[in-house]
Amino acid sequence: MTHDAATGRLHFTLEATASGSSARAARFTTRHNEVLTPTFMPVGTHAAVRSQRREDLLDSGAQVLLANTYHLMLRPGTEMFEKFGGIHGFMNWPRSVLTDSGGYQIFSLPGSRTLCEEYAEFTSYVDNALIRLSPERSIEAQRAIGADIMMALDQCVPSTVDRDAARSAMQLTHRWAQRSLDARGDSAQALFGIVQGASYPDLRVESAKTIAQMPFDGYAIGGLAVGESSAQREDCTAIVAELLPPHSPRYLMGVGTTRDLLEAVHRGVDMFDCILPTSLAKQGVAFTSLGRRDLRRAAYRGMEGPIDPACRCYTCRTYSIAYLFHLQRVHETTGWQLLSLHNIHFYMQLMRTMRQHILAGTWLPFYQAQRDVLDARDSYGKAPSHVTKAVRRKRLLKRGRYEVLVKEGIGYIRDIASGEIMHPGGDPEHEVRSLYLEQSRLIERLRERTDEPLVLWDVGLGAAANAMTAIREVEHLVPAITRPLKVFSFENDLDSLKLALDHPGRFRHLRHAAPRALLAESRWQSPTAAIEWRLLAGDFAQRQFDAPPPDIIFFDPFSYKTDGAMWTLSAFCELAKACAGKAAELFTYTYSTRVRAAMLAAGFYVAKGRGTGPKAETTIGLTPGAAATAHGHELLGLDWLAKWRRSETQVPLGDLEDHDTWREAVLAHPQFNLSLPNFGKVV
Repeated sequence: MTHDAATGRLHFTLEATASGSSARAARFTTRHNEVLTPTFMPVGTHAAVRSQRREDLLDSGAQVLLANTYHLMLRPGTEMFEKFGGIHGFMNWPRSVLTDSGGYQIFSLPGSRTLCEEYAEFTSYVDNALIRLSPERSIEAQRAIGADIMMALDQCVPSTVDRDAARSAMQLTHRWAQRSLDARGDSAQALFGIVQGASYPDLRVESAKTIAQMPFDGYAIGGLAVGESSAQREDCTAIVAELLPPHSPRYLMGVGTTRDLLEAVHRGVDMFDCILPTSLAKQGVAFTSLGRRDLRRAAYRGMEGPIDPACRCYTCRTYSIAYLFHLQRVHETTGWQLLSLHNIHFYMQLMRTMRQHILAGTWLPFYQAQRDVLDARDSYGKAPSHVTKAVRRKRLLKRGRYEVLVKEGIGYIRDIASGEIMHPGGDPEHEVRSLYLEQSRLIERLRERTDEPLVLWDVGLGAAANAMTAIREVEHLVPAITRPLKVFSFENDLDSLKLALDHPGRFRHLRHAAPRALLAESRWQSPTAAIEWRLLAGDFAQRQFDAPPPDIIFFDPFSYKTDGAMWTLSAFCELAKACAGKAAELFTYTYSTRVRAAMLAAGFYVAKGRGTGPKAETTIGLTPGAAATAHGHELLGLDWLAKWRRSETQVPLGDLEDHDTWREAVLAHPQFNLSLPNFGKVV
């Protein structure tokens, strides 16, 4: 069930908690953007993520950057941030920034600092000036920097320190936490408290309970990844997370590897930061979907293909492993930049994937499958000394999670893991025309005399059969068609299209300039017709609000087994919002009872679609505005409602805690009202 925080500056909403786990999906809002969790924060200690351009960070989906108060107050100094109106203006960063308080830096400089109740005193590495950092001074600096989220000053100690030292540091952290809150005052900036206690479970419990009593906007787990074992870290994380307020963000500081993140999310953590994606990239190490790859190994010399075949980042789209190996071998800084870009992109995609599985109710299988994969070291091994032509040809038919099947000279794309095939009902172009183009009356609507563009959403670009069949049909009918067409394709994995483009002889609809232009520029404009095609890559749940509300939706992702988050009640509720009151029609290949129930509960009117291939029926969804027009579709009637009430599969897919009244919404849906003049009829 969704819960909103009653108080606080972040308006935190807990969207889902995974069954059999403490893994959570949530969202909160800072002064600059909405943040979806779980999330990873790239480390920009000096107001810059090392070796990375702002544009690459934005493209990776980074929602929050971490900067460090200790370093920034020394150079360039808080006066500079005041001049530029804060760190966002200074570094031209449009999204959120979290600033560390400087507590870890105090810990990491034991030879040049002294500590007392009031403050820590240390020598500046910039000009040898004596600096006193107190909770009040830290908050003052963070306010001047303009962070969206500030951290309370704490005393961090090694996790292996003796018990008395750990207790003393913990108690000082508690007193400094209250002073940090008092210093924050009425600032609109959020403030997080930090739990300490080294590796002593009872101290961690005491600290968590104490910090949780204070009115912070979020809560962090500090003092880990400083000497303890991974098992100790995981146990400590679980103990603390369970005691922190459930309706506030939880942040594990300075951790870690991709496996560390997976384990911490499983234990209820929402936010992370770590320097590993860039620091290990400088050493030639890449995090990939099949484990780590260390480009210091000679096994990679001359190896073809991307560093990660399942990745869509610029590095993987552009450069071979052999080239990256060469850059590492000659100590070229471009290699560090390209590997850092990939690593950050991989971390961000991992967090988005974890969120999708939590929301879809498939977290535990994903977690169990990924535990060993993410920690694998150079799992690819050396390339075979000899590859036969037959093996080479077979490899060309695969890319990432997809492979090409050929039947009667026609190519089909299959998801290797699930076995699902795109457009399995015969010739894909024939299926697209029947199921999508003809039912939506696309051509007739484009013949209407109006300058208002027709907006088509292609949800699940796949190998582009839907979009390209529509585009080719419209271009063929010029000049009879004058109404502009705007096509927005949504896809989170472009490997299927790339694979199909490698075999244009098997995919007739791709013998056109548009698909390659779309991949290269995310946009294509027809030179002969009023057609604009745009690609919105990434998570559909986020990208759907980047497009104008649709007139027509071709809803064609893989089934719930493969793309679970796309078919839930929550997803259809969000889609209904994205339609923004427009008279929109949705066409999809399924006639699943659960999907139809989810659409009804989300507010769509639902009609029978024509059969295709092995399916006797498909499904059409209409927004209330579309249902009020002469749409020509047969709405589901009382006979379907009676079957649904007897069905063992009547419950919509996904987490229903957010929608307690879904059953009532189906039963009371206006389309089942017998008094309606068009009830159950073709209108």
